[in-house]
Amino acid sequence: MALPRLADLLLSGKRRALHLEMRDTYARTARFDAWKAGRMSDRAEADAEWRALLAPLVEHGGDIRRLRIVSEPITEYVRYEYEVTPLANLAAGEAVRWLPRDRASDLRLPGNGFWLVDDALLFNLSGGDGDWLGVQPNGDPDVIAFCADSFEAAWARAVDHSDYRPA
Repeated sequence: MALPRLADLLLSGKRRALHLEMRDTYARTARFDAWKAGRMSDRAEADAEWRALLAPLVEHGGDIRRLRIVSEPITEYVRYEYEVTPLANLAAGEAVRWLPRDRASDLRLPGNGFWLVDDALLFNLSGGDGDWLGVQPNGDPDVIAFCADSFEAAWARAVDHSDYRPA
């Protein structure tokens, strides 16, 4: 069985794309390094590619949400994500919320972040250093329902990007 690619899932999505992020650091990128050095790299091409992937869902009126559960005070990487969210995520049609980790302690959450596109679930796997290890698809309807319910419970507590002020 071939592993589904996120791009293919997003392009074929009709109803929803829910993304749960739970890490405080991810693998370093050239754009992150440029931001750290005090210069914003040219994001135009990457942002255009992202908008193109989400365009079918946007056109269908899909529910596109990204939820970031973060430790406070936030890491340098999370600050970078926060600062690029308007250009990278909001402009593409995503709704973005932030949930301080201490407000998530009593929630039932999966062990890894994920993408849930319609009813296709991909867990994101990363090493302790943030390096990308790949995805782990899961087609179990109970796991899909658990992830959707977890996302909704966390989303209800989270703060909209426009109101969130990182500590």
